[in-house]
Amino acid sequence: MAVGPLVGAGQIRCNGHVKRLHPAWLVAAVAFVALVGAAGFRATPGVLIHPLHDEFGWSLGTISLAVSINLLLFGLTAPFAAALMERFGIRRVVAYALLLVSAGSGLTVFMKHSWELIALWGVLVGLGTGSMALAFVATITGRWFVKRRGLITGVLTAGGAAGQLVFLPLLALLTDAHGWRTAALTVAGAALAVVPLVLWRLRDHPYDLGVTAYGADGAVTPPPPATTGAARRALGALRTAARVPAFWLLAGGFAICGATTNGLIGTHFIPAAHDHGMAEPTAASLLALIGLFDIAGTIASGWLTDRMDSRVLLGWYYALRGLSLLVLPVLFASTVRPSMLVFILFYGLDWVATVPPTVALCREYFGSSGPVVFGWVFASHQFGAAIAATATGLLRDRLGNYDLAWYIAGALSISAAALSLLLFKTRQAAPTATPQVAAAAA
Repeated sequence: MAVGPLVGAGQIRCNGHVKRLHPAWLVAAVAFVALVGAAGFRATPGVLIHPLHDEFGWSLGTISLAVSINLLLFGLTAPFAAALMERFGIRRVVAYALLLVSAGSGLTVFMKHSWELIALWGVLVGLGTGSMALAFVATITGRWFVKRRGLITGVLTAGGAAGQLVFLPLLALLTDAHGWRTAALTVAGAALAVVPLVLWRLRDHPYDLGVTAYGADGAVTPPPPATTGAARRALGALRTAARVPAFWLLAGGFAICGATTNGLIGTHFIPAAHDHGMAEPTAASLLALIGLFDIAGTIASGWLTDRMDSRVLLGWYYALRGLSLLVLPVLFASTVRPSMLVFILFYGLDWVATVPPTVALCREYFGSSGPVVFGWVFASHQFGAAIAATATGLLRDRLGNYDLAWYIAGALSISAAALSLLLFKTRQAAPTATPQVAAAAA
């Protein structure tokens, strides 16, 4: 069947007839752009660690503490943000989140003391980015899609990687040419620029436009009214999910996922490469290249999640990541060697490929409470990232190199593969756990 070009907003021409594009695709596109706009800060810490150290004399451990608080709040905010989206709407929560990211990044140009870095990078930006974390992705896909959920989860998750790809080389070049303040203001401006688009085009429910979710059957029905406060909803979901063994296996594996991505590579890859004589713009370009391959890997993971058992996928992803981290210490050099490019390709395909199967498993085990429960699983991801960011900085200060951190991360990733395979033992519990959790958390 031939498909023609776009003929109007939300329309396509198909065999001479105009067909309306389902609005779920427009909502997904706006969500993708919003995630890219907020992703600018995710690229910031690795680029600015050494410039901040050089200007203010703060230790890497102190700067890493600010990053850790950001990562921790990034995770802890997610389940509450998912509940807030249920109560106040996606559009309003995302707009305020982008404003917090913009303010937190922009105000750093005035700071003089390390506590200000912690307050701005850690608290303000942590709250903002946390409100647009992967629980936001789970909420969008859960409300707007029945078919293609895994694929759209992969595409939206790749939005963060796309943001990293866009911002990392740019921020590194701006920092090198004009100083770190210019880079911080660029991130603030990018987040702020997305707000009008969110207010204009993002919609909370298919019912608002008189349609059903993409791929859903039946009549258009209004969303159920929010009967509890956001905090009560989020904490209730945690209490009931904590009684299901699968929750702890998912949370444990995702904590290791966060430690070995955002906490370790995302924060310390550039400083580690710098230790071996590599220029920071070059190292930043390598990290951005990870983001490029991550886009392909995450979208492919979403496609596979629609077709394979998510437990098997997680086991493979974590095991392969662990093997790649174990060989990383011998790959660093002052120049980019072919072996490092092989690592970038391999690790990049695996970076956040774990997200689509984890979201799918939360939906399988916890039903309608899946997005909020995934928010708590994601909180464990950021808890692991926060510990890794600070611990790795302290290890670097004490030992003078990062080698031990890479070896520990590799071993932890392999253990996460074992946790994922243990989910097979709880597989039969999923159908009975789902209604219990959904009812108790409602």
